[in-house]
Amino acid sequence: MQYKIDGAPFPYVTFSLEGGESIECQKGAMSWMTPNMKMETKTGGMGQLLSRAVSGESLFKNKYTAEGGAGEITLAASVPGNILAMEVQPGKSVVAQKSAYLASTLGINVSVFFQKKLGAGFFGGEGFIMQKFDGTGTVFIEADGTVVEYELAAGQSMLIDTGYLAAMEATCSMDIETVKGVGNMLLGGEGLFNTKVTGPGKIWLQTMPANILASAIQPYIVTGN
Repeated sequence: MQYKIDGAPFPYVTFSLEGGESIECQKGAMSWMTPNMKMETKTGGMGQLLSRAVSGESLFKNKYTAEGGAGEITLAASVPGNILAMEVQPGKSVVAQKSAYLASTLGINVSVFFQKKLGAGFFGGEGFIMQKFDGTGTVFIEADGTVVEYELAAGQSMLIDTGYLAAMEATCSMDIETVKGVGNMLLGGEGLFNTKVTGPGKIWLQTMPANILASAIQPYIVTGN
């Protein structure tokens, strides 16, 4: 299998598959494909159904297989930003924002990741529930806006505003830190808490979280009465 990611800030990923090769993707992600791509809708069992429901994904995934020779399929992102291809292997899992999953090779398991510290989930802005990708293969996730990557050493931390964490390696830990100073809390416009991510491991930050984008365009949306 080969793939090409292009088109940012309205990205898409095109997969070129040999005969018999398959990919899995989020329901509704397919944009166009060659006629020999066979679709099969999968549930993955009750455990995975519940996992995807809780993490904000569709209850079903689609599997596309090239039949009778090479085939091609293109998936487009749902919001402006980037598509990230991440290599996953045993001992190197990735945790991402809820609803980040776009597609994967067949060796990837998608599950719910619960914040171990309740405060990080309830107040850190990243959500108590995230997604975890493990197994062996490549997972393709959506990030909102431009992506900035950091490699955190053991004990090194980054403070992140609400929603700006797209993904992190599972070796990283997450907590919250209160904004210092009453005046800063009330007047600074940055909220009461920041998310604190500590290494070792990589983190991927996004410059335009979907909620920030929605807030920016909301004043320009005309609604009928």
